[in-house]
Amino acid sequence: MATTDLQPVQDQDQPDPPAMRPRGTRGLGLSGKLLLLTVPLVMIAAVLLYVPAIANFWVNRLNDRVAAANTAALVLDAAPLGMVPDSLSRQILKSINARAVAIKMGQQRRLLASDNIPAAIEHDIDLRDMTAWEAITGSFRMMLETGNQAIRIVGPGVGTAQFIEIVTDELPLRQQMYRFSRNVVVVALIIAALTAGLVYLALHYLFVRPMRRLTASLVGFHENPESSAGIIVPSQRSDEIGVAERELSDMQRDLMSMLHQKSRLAALGLAVSKINHDLRNLLASAQLLSDQLASVPDPRVQRFAPKLVRSLERAIAFCQSTLSYGRAQEAAPDRRMILIEPVVLEVRETAGLASDASIAWVAAIDRGLAVDADPDQLFRVLLNLVRNAAQALESHASGEGGVQQIRITGKREGAVAILEVSDTGPGVPQKTREHLFEAFQTSGRPGGSGLGLAIAAELVRAHGGDIHLVEGTIGATFRIVIPDRPVELLSIRNERQRA
Repeated sequence: MATTDLQPVQDQDQPDPPAMRPRGTRGLGLSGKLLLLTVPLVMIAAVLLYVPAIANFWVNRLNDRVAAANTAALVLDAAPLGMVPDSLSRQILKSINARAVAIKMGQQRRLLASDNIPAAIEHDIDLRDMTAWEAITGSFRMMLETGNQAIRIVGPGVGTAQFIEIVTDELPLRQQMYRFSRNVVVVALIIAALTAGLVYLALHYLFVRPMRRLTASLVGFHENPESSAGIIVPSQRSDEIGVAERELSDMQRDLMSMLHQKSRLAALGLAVSKINHDLRNLLASAQLLSDQLASVPDPRVQRFAPKLVRSLERAIAFCQSTLSYGRAQEAAPDRRMILIEPVVLEVRETAGLASDASIAWVAAIDRGLAVDADPDQLFRVLLNLVRNAAQALESHASGEGGVQQIRITGKREGAVAILEVSDTGPGVPQKTREHLFEAFQTSGRPGGSGLGLAIAAELVRAHGGDIHLVEGTIGATFRIVIPDRPVELLSIRNERQRA
């Protein structure tokens, strides 16, 4: 019989190694961006405070002029017959920074004092009904003008006076506003610097440092994802950053575990490919000997030779598909209606339970039960479950009472075939039930690979069925549910028409 070398199979689902990502030059970090964002925001807040402040300063200075003019008006009005020397009038006007003062009483408008009244008045400012918007626009208009124009200020009078009017120069008031603005700017800059510094420090310690810690952990884990040194230690924070730290730590641990498992799978696949090369040659030689053995006329040899040949053929087929578990999935099942009883009998003989009197074998299968399945794959499923049951019974303490038994039952419910494999062993430990059908998770015996249940579950699911552990039974009971394939009525009608 010709032999062929079995070459390692390349995992088709293995992604290509990621290309090296270029690391950009270190630019402005998160701290610098935070500082550049904080300073303008604080300055904008200072400007928003300056606008009403300068308007309020301007209105207050105008009200001061009006109050001083009311005081001067009381003095001037108290003079007998309104006779005030010109020198005293000039001194009074100079003390209140005014060129003229007039009041209105009843229907009479009276000029109390004047000195060098200009020919034209540039602006009239009425303080009696001034709105906030008018105060803002008026203050900025005065600051943006140049020269020394004359303005008239109208304000409420005292006593019986209806209002008072003042003619004054604009330049002294504008200079006062400039000095106030300079002081406000200096104070605003100091406050902005202090506020920006405090805000920056607060945000730096609350957010930037934890983000740097997260970033450093991500970079370190990316450089060596199989080392536990790169896993972040979560803090005790209860906010979003604390949640991110805990989730990142869990994700890193899961990834590290997956990488370790993947490395183990890769090592296992390499070892299996090496063993498979020589094993196939040995099995091929054994098959040649079995072919010669089949020609021996001994009745006993003729009875066991076909089973031996079938076992060797199945072993060679298993060697051919050994690496299929390392790929994405098993081969698609070649399904057909088969009787389950011969498969169960072959499983018993292959597992070595036909001659084992220490373990009782019970097969309670409905007569003529047929299953729509791949016979070889269904044989592998049952063989894995039976071997697990036998190993569980063998590892069970011999001093304990009770019968050691493996039981296989089968029945049909409509278009669904149900098989159960049970034993009277110790059962499945609670801690292994969560990962019962995952590879390398459930083997509890020395030398076990933890692949039996994983392979069985994959083959059953390939048939569109389900396998699960039945709760509340003695020992362990696994139930296999395999539905029949749906019938395509159109194809049946076409076949009948052709017939």
